[in-house]
Order: sequence, then structure tokens, then C-alpha cells
Amino acid sequence: MALKIELKPHERIVIGDCVLTNDSRRTRLVVEGAVAILRENDVMTPSRADSPAKRIYLSVQHMYTAKRPQDHHALYFRLVRDIVRAAPSTRPFIESINNRILTGNLYKALKETRRLIAYEKELFDHALRQQGLRENRKGNAAAA
Repeated sequence: MALKIELKPHERIVIGDCVLTNDSRRTRLVVEGAVAILRENDVMTPSRADSPAKRIYLSVQHMYTAKRPQDHHALYFRLVRDIVRAAPSTRPFIESINNRILTGNLYKALKETRRLIAYEKELFDHALRQQGLRENRKGNAAAA
């Protein structure tokens, strides 16, 4: 079954290991065959991979677009080991991602990794709120 993709003006898309850039008009592509496809907004760049979960996404992305995904497994498993050690509550997300990788469904592994990124953000936001509460308490105790 063919995949139909509509590109906005100047939108970029990764197909396999190539980057295609649309011209100034909306375009529709029909892609036939099995190939890795990522829209520009789904592509993680090394400079944007500024958290453990985002680095895992980048690693899975490399697996997804590579001719030999196994070349990226060692880095992926090191990153996974580190995040689970630092935040054990991420384990269910990691297990889901691992299952997708082991069954060869790397695109769905990427989607699962987006859920991990959202969860990581929740953890960071919670930690910042807790830190703010502690600082408020210290400030109130010092003023009393």
C-alpha cells in the first residue's frame, strides 16, 4: 500500500538516508515500498537532544533510518541503562520501546519514545516545583 504525504512549502522530509526539501508550493508525494520516512518536525538533531530521553529518541531515530539498525544498539542500551538508573519510574516506557525495537517496528518505537520525552518533562517540572517550594519555605523561615 502506498503512503501519501503532503508537504507544505519549503517543508523537509527524510526518506531513507536522504533529505528532500519541497519548493515554494504545496506538494503531494506517493511513496511506494518500505522505507524510513520522517517529517521535519519528527527529526531530532544532536543539538536538540539536550536530555536523556531526547538522546534515546535520537538513538532510535538512527536505528530507524539506518541500513544496519543493530549498529546503534550499544549506544541505545547504554542510554537506557542510565535513564532507568536515574529514574526507575521510566522502566515501563523503556520496556515498551524495547518491545517495539525487538519486533522491528522502529517507527512505533519512535512514537513510544515521544511518550518518554513527555514523561521526562513531567518529572523535571515536578522537581522544579518541589525546589521552588523548598526555597519558599527557607525564605519564609529566614524572614520569621
